Amino acid sequence: MSLLTIKNVTKHFGGLAALTNVNYEVRKGEILALIGPNGAGKTTLFNVVNGFYPPTHGDVFFKDRKISHLKPHQICNLGMARTFQVVRPLQRMTTLDNVIASAFLRARSKAEAKEMALESLRFTGLYEDRNVISKGLPLGKRKKLEITRALATKPEMLLLDESFAGLNPSEQNDLVEIIRKVKEKGITIMVIEHHMKVIMSISDRIVVLNYGEKIAEGTPKEIGNSPLVIEAYLGRQ
Repeated sequence: MSLLTIKNVTKHFGGLAALTNVNYEVRKGEILALIGPNGAGKTTLFNVVNGFYPPTHGDVFFKDRKISHLKPHQICNLGMARTFQVVRPLQRMTTLDNVIASAFLRARSKAEAKEMALESLRFTGLYEDRNVISKGLPLGKRKKLEITRALATKPEMLLLDESFAGLNPSEQNDLVEIIRKVKEKGITIMVIEHHMKVIMSISDRIVVLNYGEKIAEGTPKEIGNSPLVIEAYLGRQ
């Protein structure tokens, strides 16, 4: 069953085509990775999917509903949350208050928002840091906080934009376990990532972009053996 459908999505910035006729589906309950060289259009596609940019042409459907015309907060309310490549917590607020702010999307009271936030912090392993001012957290924990805030909105689908960037191997392993636990909760995930070892270990399927066009789609094994993908990353001999 398809949860997200990207249909003929094209995005122009002036005369530059950042995306051209991109088509694929994300199935309910899977982890789909979106990969490609720098400048391939991955984050632009995320921004189109969650309403930061309207597509120039084409449509995005979430739970069989057209969402291309909606704003990010409306799409989040429908059940799609995202993280950002550059983490920007509410720096003067505690870790807990950062997550409470997100939980208010679903909560009907401050007490309910706090309980939802604490549940999310326990899930991602940040409970012990709940009273720490967020700007004092190291990068690995700020990345976790970004995911925790997204999870506090109770999403059906989570978009992760380079959550592993800048992390050491131990922090990467911790995040891999969190992502696997998120999948076990039934949350569908679409992830942008450059760490191929991570992508190959967590993904059910992979979509590859190059110069704004989809050049391949398949299982990790199929993508790893694709001549088009190898050429996109390494160039021709």
